[in-house]
Amino acid sequence: MSNIFFIADTHFGSEAIRLYENRPFANTGEMDRELIARWNRVVSEDDIVYHLGDFGADGQEGEILSQLKGIKYLVKGNHDTQSNEYYRQAGFREVYELPVLFRSFWLLSHEPLYVNTNMPYANLFGHIHANPMYKDFSPQHFCVCVERTDYAPIAFDSVISAIQAAAEKEKPEQN
Repeated sequence: MSNIFFIADTHFGSEAIRLYENRPFANTGEMDRELIARWNRVVSEDDIVYHLGDFGADGQEGEILSQLKGIKYLVKGNHDTQSNEYYRQAGFREVYELPVLFRSFWLLSHEPLYVNTNMPYANLFGHIHANPMYKDFSPQHFCVCVERTDYAPIAFDSVISAIQAAAEKEKPEQN
């Protein structure tokens, strides 16, 4: 059975993001090699990976994607400016311009969506990198930016566990 993983904001090949986000790599070559190695340590060939935007690679998408294990889907981010067909030809199974409703509960998006306690959804997103204004997760959201997932895809089971733990923690005490 295939496992499901999520990741966002790899920004392969981006020196600007490496510096701006203080990524712990000496240069973009090292960053790209480490992102690929960490991805392939947790993902197998038949696993499914949802990349929630800002893949990067500046024309080298096909070369990078061919090195990454799994069946890959892209929810486009603000830096994913090529056509959907371009990304499909590079190696993504499918590409989405808008947020995706996954398993009738999970909203997959690049940017965080407004989700409140009266809504029956949780949002998995990227875009914010390590911005301290946002928590890693709550009962209704989970950030899958690489800066928050040790630069590797995170398993869906881990996302569910974290969200359930946050929900339990926020439950009012019963008398």
